[in-house]
Amino acid sequence: MPSVLIRPIVTEKSTILRENNQYVFEVAMNANKIEIKKEVEARFNVKVKKVRTMIVKGKRKFMLTRRGRFEGKRRDWKKAIVVLEPGYKIDIFENI
Repeated sequence: MPSVLIRPIVTEKSTILRENNQYVFEVAMNANKIEIKKEVEARFNVKVKKVRTMIVKGKRKFMLTRRGRFEGKRRDWKKAIVVLEPGYKIDIFENI
C-alpha cells in the first residue's frame, strides 16, 4: 500500500502554524483523517490530537506562443493540517 503522506508543506503560513503545534502535509487524495492520524503517529512517534483536511483546487494555466494558445490545469491535491498533543514535536520541521 502506498504511503498516505506525500510531502511536508513548508510555507510562511505553515511556519507560523508550527508555533501552535500544527504541521501541514500534502496527502493522498483518497486518504481520510483516521488514516492520516495513524500514519503520522507511526512515522514520527508522536500523539495526534486533531486532523483537518481540505482539497486544494489546481490553478488554470495558459501560455501564448506563435503557434497559438495552450491551456491546461494543474492537478487538484489534498492538504492535511495535523495538530499534535502538547509536548510533542516533529523533528524534520525543526531543521528547516
